[in-house]
Amino acid sequence: MSLTVSRRQFGLFSASALLLHSGIARSAEPIKIGLVAALSGQSAKSGEGITRGLSVAIDEINANGGLLGRPVQLIRRDDESNPAKGQTAARELADSERVAAIFGGIDSPVSQAIVPIVNAAKMPFMGVWAAATNITRNGADPNYCFRVSAVDVLVDKRLIAHGTGVMGMKKPGLMLVNNGWGASNNAGLESAAKEAGVTLAGVEKFEDKDVDMTPQLQRLRDQGADGIILVGNAAPGAQVMKGLQRLAWTAPVVSHWGISGGRFPELAGSWASKVHFVQTYSFFGKQSAVGTKVTKALQAKYPDIKTVGDIVPPVGVANAYDAMMILAMAISAAGSTDGEAIRVALEGLGRYEGLIKTYNKPFSHTNHDALDENDYVMVRYNGEQIEPVAG
Repeated sequence: MSLTVSRRQFGLFSASALLLHSGIARSAEPIKIGLVAALSGQSAKSGEGITRGLSVAIDEINANGGLLGRPVQLIRRDDESNPAKGQTAARELADSERVAAIFGGIDSPVSQAIVPIVNAAKMPFMGVWAAATNITRNGADPNYCFRVSAVDVLVDKRLIAHGTGVMGMKKPGLMLVNNGWGASNNAGLESAAKEAGVTLAGVEKFEDKDVDMTPQLQRLRDQGADGIILVGNAAPGAQVMKGLQRLAWTAPVVSHWGISGGRFPELAGSWASKVHFVQTYSFFGKQSAVGTKVTKALQAKYPDIKTVGDIVPPVGVANAYDAMMILAMAISAAGSTDGEAIRVALEGLGRYEGLIKTYNKPFSHTNHDALDENDYVMVRYNGEQIEPVAG
């Protein structure tokens, strides 16, 4: 028996075969998600925490069929806390790896350097740690930068309130890292202090690699400071505590969360526990169903996590988990990995029952920050563990 196929039928058959073949190819091809973060150096703990949060979220997504019928794959690049290296990594992820979106790490100067690159490339960027206000509030329209993390302008209000209300400061002095993140908080803290009717003793700056902070601390003491508000990462933050010890100055210290991204308790020693600092989540206490699920997933995947106190830094894990799940919702809603389609979908998302909270429309066209001051908790170190404190 012979089979006769018309030219039209052959064309339809060939087109169908091509679509089937390409569909199979597309379904096998992973959707790549990029991460640019500090994976080495003094802030390597931050990159590891973000990696863990993203990884358990991606495992969960893939266990439920992936996105658009495709598995999700995490591609990491180490920025070494260097803005130039962060820019190079972002370009490589966008141009060579063809990622659908890029996640950022702890360092605000790195994220600030990446902002113009992703906006020009129409590449969605999701901040999960860096808090400089202008990362998301960058003036671009359309704006491809989103964040599930703290925002300096809001954190600064909390630091002033906690320092004066809980820690008893009457005239705090500011110790700020001398970079874009420090500048962001300088403006925010001065504004928050003015709004609260609090007089600041003074403002002192330090470089990220400084090893002696006693001159700056002595000047603040001479200006009448009775407490310190600290903005810096783990290594210089530890030097601030060592400077206080050298001066035998037991002034209370309240800090932004940079000290939780590295070896602060090891470097600062016994005085590490004196510092109260901000986070967006704690795995201590009664957990939601999502919290219980994520904790179990972390313990199953990472043998070093024996108790919730071993989930460090919690902010990196929690922010990254929620941000990845929100991005997955947007990709599903967009039905595409096109950057513009994902941006529009992110701005139009509805309800998501997350780890940190239940998000009701996490983003809009004018607001790309999913968390606000009501989502912050204050914590302290107890050994290596990060535990909540009152207030």
